[in-house]
This record gives sequence, structure tokens and C-alpha cells, in this order.
Amino acid sequence: MSRIEALRASMSEKGIDALLIEKRENYFYLTGFTGEDSFCVVTGDSIHLIVDFRFTTQAEAEILKNACACKVVEYSGDINETLKLLFYELGVEKIGYDTAHMSCKRFADVKKAVNAVKFVDAAGLIEQLRLRKDISEITLINEAVNIADRAFNALLQHIRPGISELEVAAELEFQMKKLGSSKPSFETIIASGERSALPHGTASGKTIRFGDALTIDFGATFQGYCSDMTRTVFIGKVKPQLKRIYEIVLLAQQTAVAGCYAGLSGCEVDALARDVIVGEGFGARFGHGTGHGLGLEIHENPRISPRYKASLEDGMVVTIEPGIYLPGIGGVRIEDVVVIDGTRPRVLTKTPKELLVV
Repeated sequence: MSRIEALRASMSEKGIDALLIEKRENYFYLTGFTGEDSFCVVTGDSIHLIVDFRFTTQAEAEILKNACACKVVEYSGDINETLKLLFYELGVEKIGYDTAHMSCKRFADVKKAVNAVKFVDAAGLIEQLRLRKDISEITLINEAVNIADRAFNALLQHIRPGISELEVAAELEFQMKKLGSSKPSFETIIASGERSALPHGTASGKTIRFGDALTIDFGATFQGYCSDMTRTVFIGKVKPQLKRIYEIVLLAQQTAVAGCYAGLSGCEVDALARDVIVGEGFGARFGHGTGHGLGLEIHENPRISPRYKASLEDGMVVTIEPGIYLPGIGGVRIEDVVVIDGTRPRVLTKTPKELLVV
């Protein structure tokens, strides 16, 4: 079943005549169109992509490339008037929209223009389809992971005392661009010394010093799909306390990766890593989830966290990234991308995880 067919089946179950899609990742998933400030309208027998002049030619080329039976509608002026005319022509009575993404102002404007139909909550309808990746999606994610692996290996030659975290981030992003990444999949995290205890310590002007722990958390984007990887390396030497923390985090990470089975819930996989860290007395210093899904977005469902009760399924792609963070001392996080495949979790990240001193 194609993505459009699967979506139409879900729409039929909810009694929706048309689905109004504003979220870029969702209309890209269905049509291949990469532009912004646009709407996609899906009915039981048609797909319309509503764009402005900037994107008309691009949209026509991209939907042709993706063999999508989609009609491009160019609007000028008020997009809501175009929607009003389109819904009138389609004769729809019940329109689904994404309450989790569309702003209150945007919805109020659309509803005011299109006042003869009923709007219903259809949040998560497409995201539910996106949970399980097909072979083509896993291939693209794997290439994004491969770019990150190769970029990290190239970066190691440039890390030394005296350069700033910002320089490390710039070099890493340069290497990813050279290897084919369109952009970082999120703001690169480079945190050294005491700053490595900041789980989201984005790069600063701090100079890297001899003896620092250096946490590097980054990702590439390839044809719309993301990767995510974290490694913690040590500059010149490793302090005994951080060496012990590294060993604990590595064991927790490996334990959770090995337990990424279809049928286990996100909270059960989280517990595999968390129990190791809690057992060593550092539970209070591991305050985030063990991982998350990724694909067209860097953070998607499923979540590998204590609160995610749903089961993992074949084809889901997740990160496994436990960490321990000691304020004033430093921190360690290790992260891989894993494909759920029965009881044989497939690790896409190839960069070694053994403790590394550079």
C-alpha cells in the first residue's frame, strides 16, 4: 500500500472528506515537495499542492520526480481565498486539520474563509504512518549516518588544545557539507571541560584545554532525512572519575541497544539503560530519556523514555543515547542510530565507542 493509499484509509476510518496539511515534513512525505509556506489538500481521489509563485516550478519538478499524482495550484494574495475556492470545487463537508501543528491564528483565518464546512482534529494522522520507515527511508537515513561517521573521523585530526568549541563545530559542519549533507540536522552540540555536563551545551567560544572531556553531538541531513550521533572524547588524558563514568554510560548504551526488540515498549528499553546507571548510583545525574525516533525530523516518535508505553515495531528508527552529567566536573553521552528489526537490532552508526583520548 502506498503512503497516499494508507493515508486515505486512515481518513476513511475517521470519516474525513479532505485533509488539510501545512506541516512541511508531512507534505514532503506524501509528495516529495521541499518548499515552504504551502498547503497540501488530500481527498479520496485527488491531491492538491497550493504554493505561491516562488515554488510553482520547483513543486512541479519535485512531484514529477516522485511520481506523485498531484495538481499544483499557484495562489497569489490571500491563500485562504484559494482554499475556499478549492474546497467549494471539491464539494467536501468534513475537513481534517492538524491541531498539534497549525497555529490558532492560522486556523481562525482558514475557518473564517471556509465557513460552510466542518473542521475536525486530525493531529498525528500522517505522523502515525511515518513511525515505521520503508526501505527507501532507511537507505536515506543510513546515508545521513554514514556522512556523520565519516565527518567525525575527519574531525578527529583537527581536535587539539587551544581551539574553541565554535571552531570544532565549524570544522565538523564543513566536513559534513563536503560529504553531501544539505545542513546539520540540529544545532551542533560541542561542550568541553565542565561544560560537557550540559546535556545541550551548544558550541561556545570556550577554548578546549588539556584534560577536558569533549562531548560532540551532531547530525547530517541527506535528502530530507536526519542522523544523530554523540561521542565523548578526551583531550590528552582522562580523569579517573570521568573514565569510570564513561564505562558506566558505555555499558548502559550497549545494554539498551542490544535490547531494542520489536514488541518491547519505549519505557522498557529506557529501563535497560537507566537500570545500569541507577545501579551505579548516578540515577539522579541522568535526567533525560534514553532516545527518540528520527527520520524527516530529528525528534519523532517513538520515544525511548520512562513515559512512552507504546511498543516498538519493525522498521522504526531510534537513537540510544544515555548520559551522566556531573556539574562542575563534566559529563559523558554516547549515541547511536538503531533500526528495529525483530530481535536483531541493526546499528547504523559505525564510529567506535571505546574510550578515546586525542
